[in-house]
Amino acid sequence: MSVKMKGMPIQKGGALVLAVMLTLSLAACTGSDKGESKPSAQPSASQPSETAAGEAAPNPDEPAWKLDTSPVDLTWFVGANWYGHSWGESLASKYVTEKTGVNVKIEVPSGEANEHITLMMTSGKLPDLISMGSWETAVKKLWEGDHVYALNELAEQYDPYFFKVAGDGTLKWYRQENGNTYGVPNDSYSPNLMHETGMTAANQTFLVRKDLYEEMGRPDLTTPEGFLNALQLLKDQYSQYKGQPMSPFFAQGNVPYGMTEYLQNLLAVPYEKDGKVYDRLTDSDYIAWLKTFRTAYERGLINVDFLVDSDTQVEEKTNNARYFMMIREWTGMTAVNPMLAASANPDSYYIAVDGPRNANGDSAKLFPGNMDGWMVTMISKSAKNPERAIRFLTYLASEEGQRDLFLGKEGETWEMADGKPQLKAELVQLIETDIEKLEKEYGVLDTYWMMRNPVIVNQWRPEKAPVIKQMEDFANAQADIDSGIYKGLDPLGDSDVAVAWSRIAQNWEEVLPELITAKDEAAFDKIFESFLARRASYGFDQVMEYRQTELDARKAKMAQ
Repeated sequence: MSVKMKGMPIQKGGALVLAVMLTLSLAACTGSDKGESKPSAQPSASQPSETAAGEAAPNPDEPAWKLDTSPVDLTWFVGANWYGHSWGESLASKYVTEKTGVNVKIEVPSGEANEHITLMMTSGKLPDLISMGSWETAVKKLWEGDHVYALNELAEQYDPYFFKVAGDGTLKWYRQENGNTYGVPNDSYSPNLMHETGMTAANQTFLVRKDLYEEMGRPDLTTPEGFLNALQLLKDQYSQYKGQPMSPFFAQGNVPYGMTEYLQNLLAVPYEKDGKVYDRLTDSDYIAWLKTFRTAYERGLINVDFLVDSDTQVEEKTNNARYFMMIREWTGMTAVNPMLAASANPDSYYIAVDGPRNANGDSAKLFPGNMDGWMVTMISKSAKNPERAIRFLTYLASEEGQRDLFLGKEGETWEMADGKPQLKAELVQLIETDIEKLEKEYGVLDTYWMMRNPVIVNQWRPEKAPVIKQMEDFANAQADIDSGIYKGLDPLGDSDVAVAWSRIAQNWEEVLPELITAKDEAAFDKIFESFLARRASYGFDQVMEYRQTELDARKAKMAQ
């Protein structure tokens, strides 16, 4: 989820200032009034013990990790089954362990992260540190079930320096009804900071394979007619590549993301009208494009592979340039594009272009970074050393920790140049030639992103290759900076309204493939009307009320 900095580069002295500016409006999963049960604010039997006897009291102006650098193991659950990095083999992770004494044992789920952590909650045995997607239902369960520490309470007791690097804004946005904050986000952006710096963190793009797109004469893909014509041309003239069939289309995240929220953003479907949350699913432009996909399927221009392909199949097709068009985040192409550009067919990489648009031809309104961030990191009450855990998080959130984990050790992986830390040239070369080696052996840049603060680390990023920068620039240009407030309005947890939304969302995942494969438009309409009726019976009115309450609460927080 890397972004670029527009305008003057941020010098080292200003990085911490900007980091504080960022954290003054960092956000994560919401804390507005939902009438749901909240964690008890009363001390429990699992509250941390007093500071160890004989240890100097923490100084609010100094990071407390320096008080104790004896060896300690912390388990860290990273809620992404695709995360493949370990700790202790790479140079950066070894350096951090040598410096702080903290050795990390990374755990990842074998399947779905929510299910995995829910089972752990049931057993009562949780990893010391937990990083979960800010949208995951398990996050609220961890908070509401008293499974994780209030970070503000740990910080007050063991490391008040935390408040300097986390910032009151973070704590305020995260704060629950009992006054406590239970998680800290990575990759969190405030609208004010995005406007000031030009860093939007937008990563949604519509991608096409450059050589095919240009050989076709750069067809207009913004209208249903142009879209279908391009697919027909692909079928007629470019159906094979290196002896393998081309896949005309791919949508990241399948139904719940690529074909719903993401496609709606490409179509600039609004999130609210006249202050009221809008039902995007019934928007006329969105329905028209779903019918376009149905027509494409009926004509044999697309198949259902984009709805059923496994991650392995998607990776194989991507690496071999076998997709023509993709609704896909450009950040997922940073390793693939340079590889394709260096292949025997150097124009087979992907570029961002204007994709489906609404009937008015409006430019896309892509999600920017948002205050929720990407993942939130928590400290579980199973932790045997909560004092070391909060001090480690404080260190990682500080500019020093960000530099150590992003760049590694000075003289070993980076050096000062023109008053600014810069990655050594041989490592920069690996970004384009062997990113896997860069991450496994050196562990720098985005290898350990769980506590990444882009406002700090982006000043140290090497200039991106043109085949990556084109996609990033395109996304930044179409980012709707103020729309981050709409991200994640849906109810999470075990409340009645959350259960209702879960049923609706699950049913939509089943219905959309039926719509695309419907035999004709009349059948499409019948399937969609039937879904709307079920949606209503599941409690959609309550979901909309929840979204409205949530949006109003967010607006109130933004106004503070």
